[in-house]
Amino acid sequence: MNQVKVIISNEQKAAKIPSGIRLLIRRCCHAVLEEEGFTEPAEVSVTFVDNERIHTLNREYRQVDRPTDVLSFPLGENGVYDKNLDTGALLLGDIVISVPKAMEQAELYNHSLQREIGFLTVHSMLHLLGYDHEQGGMEEVRMREKEETVLTKIGLKRDNSYYMEEE
Repeated sequence: MNQVKVIISNEQKAAKIPSGIRLLIRRCCHAVLEEEGFTEPAEVSVTFVDNERIHTLNREYRQVDRPTDVLSFPLGENGVYDKNLDTGALLLGDIVISVPKAMEQAELYNHSLQREIGFLTVHSMLHLLGYDHEQGGMEEVRMREKEETVLTKIGLKRDNSYYMEEE
């Protein structure tokens, strides 16, 4: 069983974070690492932001001039990660979630905010571990299957379609 330290911070005031969300995020991070057979101790940072802040980050790091739901900032490459010298934990990276965007998407896709934030967390954790869906094809299919496997295992099975093509 792996050990993951999840550091969660709230840097937005646009929306109240419902109780239980922090525990859900920790469960999601743990479940992804377990599913992937990741046995090393690990650290992950998750930050809640508003649409304005994620828009700025999206423009700065991805050259996409609009808000998005989540951004992942992996600290490793090809399975090699820096180590926290105090704890020995591998530093996987940072996840940034727009709470207003997550709320909007939960309503759009007709599922709970818990399901949406769970999905965004699992999605980002897979990015931190090197998965990429941006090129489409089998990599995208593989990543989507892994997302659903993890979400089902933690009780957030999909009941409606949540994925829509961007125009």
